Amino acid sequence: MAESVVNFPSQAVSDLEKMSPDYGERVAKAIKQEWFTDTYSKFSNNLNNFHRLRLYARGEQPVDKYKNELSINGDLSYLNLDWKPVPIVPKFVDIVVNGMSQRNYEVNAFSQDPYGVSKRTDYMESILRDLKSKDYNDIAEQSFGVNLYENDKESLPESEEELALHMQLNYKQAVELAEEQAINVLFENCNYNLVKRRVLQDLVEIGIGATKTTFDFADGAAVKYVDPSNLVYSYTESPYFDDVYYVGEIKEIPINELVKEFPNLSESEIEEITKNSFDYTSVTNNQDKNKINVLYFNYKTHNNDVYKLKKTGSGADKVIKKDDSFNPPKDMDGEFSRLDRVQECLYEGVYVLGAEKLLKWQMAPNMMRKDSDFGKVKMNYSIVAPRMYEGRIQSLVGRITGFADMIQLTHLKLQQVMNRMVPDGVYLDADGLAEVDLGNGTNYNPQEALNMFFQTGSVIGRSFTSEGDMNPGKVPIQQIQNGGGGNKIQSLITTYNYYLQMIRDVTGLNEARDGSTPDKNALVGIQKMAAANSNTATRHILQSMLYLTAENAEAMSLRISDIIEYSPTKKAFIRAIGAHNVATLKELKKLHLCDFGIFIELMPDDEEKQMLENNIQVALSQGLIELDDAIDLRDVRSIKLANQLLKIKRKKKQDRDQQLQQQNIQAQSQANAQAQQQSAQTEIQKDQAKAQTEAQLEQQKNDLKIEYLQKEAEVKKQLMQFEFELNSKLQDKEKQGESVKKFESSGNDIVTGDIGLDKYK
Repeated sequence: MAESVVNFPSQAVSDLEKMSPDYGERVAKAIKQEWFTDTYSKFSNNLNNFHRLRLYARGEQPVDKYKNELSINGDLSYLNLDWKPVPIVPKFVDIVVNGMSQRNYEVNAFSQDPYGVSKRTDYMESILRDLKSKDYNDIAEQSFGVNLYENDKESLPESEEELALHMQLNYKQAVELAEEQAINVLFENCNYNLVKRRVLQDLVEIGIGATKTTFDFADGAAVKYVDPSNLVYSYTESPYFDDVYYVGEIKEIPINELVKEFPNLSESEIEEITKNSFDYTSVTNNQDKNKINVLYFNYKTHNNDVYKLKKTGSGADKVIKKDDSFNPPKDMDGEFSRLDRVQECLYEGVYVLGAEKLLKWQMAPNMMRKDSDFGKVKMNYSIVAPRMYEGRIQSLVGRITGFADMIQLTHLKLQQVMNRMVPDGVYLDADGLAEVDLGNGTNYNPQEALNMFFQTGSVIGRSFTSEGDMNPGKVPIQQIQNGGGGNKIQSLITTYNYYLQMIRDVTGLNEARDGSTPDKNALVGIQKMAAANSNTATRHILQSMLYLTAENAEAMSLRISDIIEYSPTKKAFIRAIGAHNVATLKELKKLHLCDFGIFIELMPDDEEKQMLENNIQVALSQGLIELDDAIDLRDVRSIKLANQLLKIKRKKKQDRDQQLQQQNIQAQSQANAQAQQQSAQTEIQKDQAKAQTEAQLEQQKNDLKIEYLQKEAEVKKQLMQFEFELNSKLQDKEKQGESVKKFESSGNDIVTGDIGLDKYK
């Protein structure tokens, strides 16, 4: 069926015409014409397709197709089966969603306005000046006690490479910290973690996720979940929907909520809306007269900022705001001229489907514009569909629905085989039993034979009949094997496992991802590598979620600027955010003057953390880093930056070790020189002591010799005196003979001096 041409109103009209309700009504009708043409409309196709995929993701898909496969001309009277679907798909959905929901991230705000850039540049230049003048600054501090460093000397980077890493890890302006804190508080207030999980569920199940940023004076800025099945948007082939010019959603809201939102509606208008509304959002065709379907949409167009430039009498220029219909008179070109600027603008509309009534059409207040690209405007909706081609959206669940159907059919066939299986039995030949005579007067009847067979496993028979003929029933009881269904069951189980493996192959979710069948012989590293490969297969879903988070964070950043600059609740908002850190209050008041780039930094997962920990352990074991360095490395949240820091820490440790080794060598050399000097001094002192001792000994010898000579001279003097006295006495006693002889004999002994001198010696 050929598609009808959608007639949107021309955008080459004046701004006044664009602001008119008639223009907005034509936009709303064009959107309705594109999405709600007939029963097989674009909206209903998306709605039914997304509903079908969500049922598969819950394990609640319709079973009519399976009944048609197994029925004969629609007759199911001979089938007694459990038609409930096997919940295989929910398992794979939960693996992806729960795994990605656990991944943490950090919102980083980067000030990119001229003030922030100049402040960052000045800081870097001050550190570079300190690095280049480090030697002179140290000399000045040691010699004169003057600190010439512009920054903290202890935390000063040692090279430009370390400076680049320092700027990424440690440098943060106060206004950037305030912006990050404000975004995180807004995310917490709107329960963004729950919104993120629902969007992840949509990305896995139906392949598209959407959010909407809102702002009102009561609740402030918030991020809300949008059901993609209710979305309408212009045709696009971009997975990020960055080139759509209109986007909206169908909301099913109660009448009382509509009246609260639009209190100017009269009773007749409310009655007309209620009577003519039609349910576009229900897949079950339930009609609730108390609810109506309303289209909320954004329409992107352009407007012209026109100014009249007038020359004054003093020669100055005066600028006056005009509408886009202003044209200066041709005969006064010298005095009047026109200045204009074209920029994107956003209109908001509310349209009641069925009643065909436009409730709202206005230029969006506080449009989100970045200071770095003021001509562009951001829509309130953020949408992403990572696997979209020519408008067709593919999802993870959509890839496996066919295999899920085959698994369900295999499961039903398995039930059929099991229902038709019968247990093993026995064949009993009654004629053979009649030929048996037990000989004890008892009858060998069939019941007795069965009791004996089941209790003992034995059976009594006769090879010949009573007439002597061969007995064909000589074995009256024989076991019947009914195991033919076992091969069918095994074949069906093999088929079941085949389709289950096909699901793993097309999704990339292997056994290592969920740990369902770990191999006991496989190393832990191999299991982790397999799980990492599985994560790679679903990386596009995680990247899509991070893209939406970055878009929402950027929208919150722009909303914060609007709140602080324009909102009457500015003080209350600042207090609510600044309550966590009073020091940021002053910086929060400057947020509207800054322009931020918002980046989402994904926290490392367990595999990445383990790889970093392995590098740290190897470096520690080889002595390449110290324990303090390992602690700093574990605090870095980015694996890339952590590896760069590890390289710098290792290089600095090598430089310190080399410097310490040189110091040890110098210290050893000095110690050896001091030891040699000490040894030489010891030898000199020893020689000096020896010489002094010898000199003292010689002096003592000389003193003793002098004393000896003095004593000897005194003795000789005494002998000479004594001899003189003896001679005098001998002269007096010459005349005495005997006494003189005795005296002479003793005197001769005395004269010789041998006795006295020897005694003296």
